Amino acid sequence: MDDTNGTTPLTALVTGANKGIGFAIARGLAERGMTVLLGARDPGLGEKAAAELRDAGRDVRAVALDVTDPASVQAAAGRVAAETGRLDVLVNNAGISGGPVHPPDEADLDVVRRVFDTNLFGVYRVTNAVLPLLRRAPAGR
Repeated sequence: MDDTNGTTPLTALVTGANKGIGFAIARGLAERGMTVLLGARDPGLGEKAAAELRDAGRDVRAVALDVTDPASVQAAAGRVAAETGRLDVLVNNAGISGGPVHPPDEADLDVVRRVFDTNLFGVYRVTNAVLPLLRRAPAGR
């Protein structure tokens, strides 16, 4: 199945995509014919993952993206805008566990803050940054 709009391949941004579930999502979208922007906090690891998919003939581009850093998020959104002009699919995959689970009275508040900053506020940051691009797409999602 080729997910294109008839003339231009659909564009997807996947956060936390240099390994694991995010990488599998990026690969799956690329295999469907989409141009995939592979977001990764570590640019080197992102490029390595993107190169693996490009070697398989896919249109995948690494994008440095730390969802906890507003400047990084804005830079990534700017790059998406410059390279594609729109965004059809956003997959907010980046997330952390914060380590072993502890009862609330034993949890390290700094760890809890990092988890929320990544898993909750990171989604908010990225979504708001690319929302104008999603709105430009015929059926952004």
